Amino acid sequence: MISSSRKATLLKQYGRSKTDVGSPEAQVAVLTERIQEVNQHLKTAKKDKMAQRGLLQMVGKRRRLLAYLARRDVAAYQDLIKKLKLRK
Repeated sequence: MISSSRKATLLKQYGRSKTDVGSPEAQVAVLTERIQEVNQHLKTAKKDKMAQRGLLQMVGKRRRLLAYLARRDVAAYQDLIKKLKLRK
């Protein structure tokens, strides 16, 4: 589970303003952090099917948010995937 201080740091770094939690950039940054945590968990607990399902749901949501951002603002999309080190 992502800590509230880590989430606040991510939102400050990737959000559009200080209190921004709803922008696609902020949501993708938080989802990426959660995906990395679940990925680490699944390396040790290979049979945790509920965590696997949750991971797939988070990856799908992040993919949809990135597609939305790419349609709305290509420059912000490219900057975000470069900062988060994501593949296209």
